[in-house]
Amino acid sequence: MNKADLINAIVSETGLSKSDSKKALDAVVKTISNALAAGEKVSLIGFGTFLTTQRAARTGIHPATKLPIEIVAKKVAKFKAGTELSQAVN
Repeated sequence: MNKADLINAIVSETGLSKSDSKKALDAVVKTISNALAAGEKVSLIGFGTFLTTQRAARTGIHPATKLPIEIVAKKVAKFKAGTELSQAVN
């Protein structure tokens, strides 16, 4: 499912117009992104939790040259599925 499919699913579930559904989806994505950028955790009970974690710097291997390279530390976004979502998938 891509963004257009998700917008169409929102239209069929809510009865909103396509443009309103797109605006709502964009607002949700932007709000979650801004919260994660600010270091906040976003919990949607039953669905899951979006959070950020810090990855430590580490040494890797360049695949073409096989020489060691230093991979810098960085902040990454993660998603942990909630109980209801996990049960729905299984």
